[in-house]
This record gives sequence, C-alpha cells and structure tokens, in this order.
Amino acid sequence: MPVDSLNVSLHSSSDREESTDVDVVVVGAGFAGMYMLHRLREIGYSVQVFEAGTDVGGTWYWNRYPGARCDVESLEYSYSFDEELQQDWEWTERYSSQPEILSYANHVADRFDLRRDIRFETRVESAAFDEDRNAWCVRTSDKALTVGRFFVMATGCLSSAATPDIEGKDEFSGTMVHTGRWPKKGLDLKGRRVGVIGTGSSGVQAIPVIAAQCDELIVFQRTPQYTVPARNAELDDDRQNEIKGRYGDFREANFAMPQALGSDVRKYSDSIHDVSDEERRERLQEAWDLGGTLFLASFTDVLLDESANVHAQNFVREKITEIVSDPETASKLTPEHIIGCKRLVIDTDYFEAFNRPNVRLVDVGSEPIQRITESGLSTKSEDFEFDVLVFATGFDAMTGSILRVDITGRDGMTIQEKWAAGPRTYLGLTVPDFPNMFTVSGPGSPSVLTNMIISIEQHVEWISDCISWLDDHQYSTIEAKSEAERAWVDHVNAKAERTLFPSCNSWYLGANVPGKTRVFMPLLGFPGYVRRCDQVAENDYEGFVLK
Repeated sequence: MPVDSLNVSLHSSSDREESTDVDVVVVGAGFAGMYMLHRLREIGYSVQVFEAGTDVGGTWYWNRYPGARCDVESLEYSYSFDEELQQDWEWTERYSSQPEILSYANHVADRFDLRRDIRFETRVESAAFDEDRNAWCVRTSDKALTVGRFFVMATGCLSSAATPDIEGKDEFSGTMVHTGRWPKKGLDLKGRRVGVIGTGSSGVQAIPVIAAQCDELIVFQRTPQYTVPARNAELDDDRQNEIKGRYGDFREANFAMPQALGSDVRKYSDSIHDVSDEERRERLQEAWDLGGTLFLASFTDVLLDESANVHAQNFVREKITEIVSDPETASKLTPEHIIGCKRLVIDTDYFEAFNRPNVRLVDVGSEPIQRITESGLSTKSEDFEFDVLVFATGFDAMTGSILRVDITGRDGMTIQEKWAAGPRTYLGLTVPDFPNMFTVSGPGSPSVLTNMIISIEQHVEWISDCISWLDDHQYSTIEAKSEAERAWVDHVNAKAERTLFPSCNSWYLGANVPGKTRVFMPLLGFPGYVRRCDQVAENDYEGFVLK
C-alpha cells in the first residue's frame, strides 16, 4: 500500500517550495499512461499524469494524417485487462483507422474516469531525484512542482517526431506539416500541389490518400520500401462474435506468440529451402493474399538466413514490377536491402498510387534535396513548387521523448549523459543511477516488435506489482545494478545478432536520426521476455538494489 508518511517527509522544512505530492508521477496519456493510471488507482495509489496534448490517445492523438491506421488487427490491438471492455467495444474494420482508435481511447478514459488525474496541455520539462527524500521532483511547463516517490515515463516509442534539418525550412511560404503533428482540423488538399518527403510507414499510408485528394503529388523517396497489402476490410460480425466468444483463450494464445499476435494465422516449421520453387511461391502468394505483417512468417528462416530471405525479397520485387506500370518508376520503388530488417510496412494501394497521372516519384539518392525555398524545394537538378509540404520522416524512436526531458538521477547523472553511447536498460524497464524510475516499452524490451498494447499491459502490471511489493516489504527505493544492465544489453544484442535485423540501417537502430548512436533497441521474443520479468520478480527483484 502507499506510504502514508510521504507528505510529512516532503514538507518537514518550512522553506521548501510548495508542491503537489503523489505516490506516482506518470508522463504521457496514451495507452501506456492510461492503463498505468488505472492500475495504480485500483491498488490504492495516488497518481498524477501529465500530457502535452489536449486529450488522451498518445500516438493516435498526434498522428492524424490521411490514411493513418494500425498494422495490428483490431481484435488484437486493444486492452485485454477488462473483460467487459473487450466485450462491449465493437470494432468496424480488420485494421482500425486512427479516428476509430482515438475514439476507443476516449471511451476507455470515460469508462474509467481517467481524466480527473490527467493534466492536459502540460509538458514535463524536468525531473530530478532527491536523494534526501527518495522522491522525484517533477517540474512542468505551467511552472508547477509535483513530487512523487515513483516516476514513470509512459511517453511511447513513436511519439517524438523527427524532422530533417534541411536548409531553408523557415523560408517556405506554404503549409508545412509533419505526419506526426497533423492538425486536428485537417488540411484541405483539393486542388493543391503537395510534396511528401519520406516513404516509411507514415508515408506509405498517407500517399495514396493524399494522391486522391490533391491536384499534384511529388513523392521524395530516400529508401524504397518493402510493403505488402494489408487487405483491410470491414470486420465481419461473425468473426468478431466468434473471437469474443473465446477472447480469453484467444489472448492466451497470442501471449505465447513471438510478437504477441497472430495466433490464428497458420504456422509453418520448415525452411524456405525445404520446398520446391512452386510450393515456395504458392505459400508466399497465400501470405500476400491474406495480407498483414506476418507475411515473413511463411517460413521459419526468412529473418535468420540471407539465402532464405532473398526468395521473399524477389517475390515482393516481382509484385512491384507487376503493379507499377512505368518501368522506371517501378525500378525506383524496388528495394535492394534485406526484407524485414526494417519494419515491414503494410499498405492499401501504395504501389498503385504511382500509376496515377498526378503522382510523380523523385529518388533523392540520385537527386538529393538541396534546400527548401519560399515556393517549394530544390533538388540537385530541378526546382519544385508546392502549396503543402509534408514531412513523413518518422520518429526519434523509443528514446526521443525520454531524452527530450531533463531527467537527473543519482549524483547528478542526467539521462542524456547516461545514454550518450546508446540507450542501456535493465529489462527495458529501469536504468541504473535512476532509482524509482520506470520506462514503459523502453529500449531493451520487445515493444515495437510486438502488439504494443499487450506489451504495454505486461509492463504496467509488472511496474505496479513492483511498487506494491516494495511497500509491502518496506523498501523506499529500487535501482537496477550496473552488472544487471550490462548482462541485459548483452542479451538483447545476442538475440538480435542471431537474426538479420541488424543488417540494415533502420529506426530500430536509430539510423533515421542523424548523430544518434546506433544500438539495436528492441528485444526479440515476447514470451521469453515475460518469463524473465516474472523470474526477476519471483526472486525478490534480482538484479536490483533495494533500500
């Protein structure tokens, strides 16, 4: 239970600054922050959540760009902690759109009365651990001070927008927008000339929708993407009712999957080399027709063996050639890297969009962008004029939102100093030198390689159980040991090195952010990770210093 002496210990001196005192301070009101708040309140803790936006939703609050959609199926990308919630909510599509997911987040906030403990339009600017009081002092953009025994960064993996530093950005006279900061009221693109920079997941989703709305669209591509069809459709009532009739078993089956999803998708245990050319193509075609991110699960070794991977590469390359009418454009859209080492994108009519007469592709590998101008931008050999310039350039993934806060731990150590050589954690949950601080879906956890909501639930439940256990055993602080951190980082790297994931420059490594240290950040394998977290807790939080 919460420690009753908190207020006394924080205000024993009359000259201390006035503060709001709670058991736990949480940063972020997306799916992680909302569940963290709910779970802690359920077990009796006082919580203050801070959120920069005007409402809940996190990633789905900020990413309102045309075509924004989840790449995990709706019946899986939802909370599992409350049976009535998962029975009552009705999804409408196989893959939910941003507006529907945001509606779901708002429904959850209403259902559990979460907003009364969330301070919106308030950004956390600094957080410092007070070693005398064993508490975190958190300062926010409204100049207020909030003090809590525990500090949780629930800021999300894909929430810190990354905008390239291109000369002349301030000169553009039109509308400039990042997909991750799309205006609430939307943008009227009818009759407009639009430039889109970037062809990652956001760009792939946005480009076909923008193309259908605007007069002219120029897409500036740095790296071609492997993308497979989503095959999105209205969600069949029979399918939804069937899953709801066995939701408990369905969830348990997904928990046992490497990505915490896809238990209903057919499983294979053979190598791509073990079948004939005809059978190989038939199976890949079957996965292509089914759609979704589990295309690469058609064989066991596609992400382990480059000689196996090349067959999947060639299959998708052939599809691009079949779909895109212009051979030169098709060639520019054809990737050369390992398939799957970057996040596999799923799409709706992405390649088909380049058959439209109002869409043109510019390869910035051969035609680099020189500068942004008042009327558009200039490449090495051509000037372009736009009314709207869209940056679909992704995020400073997993660490960006954490590093943007001035966080100071023990002995004046800042998180920026701690992670100067790359993010290092224990279990993806904690960082040595930062007592009583937790990260939800942080670097070193499965997070972005899984169904995020399920990973979030596991983290929130582990953190809240840990806090309760500390109080039950009368401990004031918990801090990861440096040797536990080193062993965990080695474990994460060893798992990655047995695969093809580190073989190309991806945001998993931070390669999309200039100057960011290259470290493979997510951990492969959800079930093994959960077992290890459980083991740590069962062994009285081994790997931690408890005081």
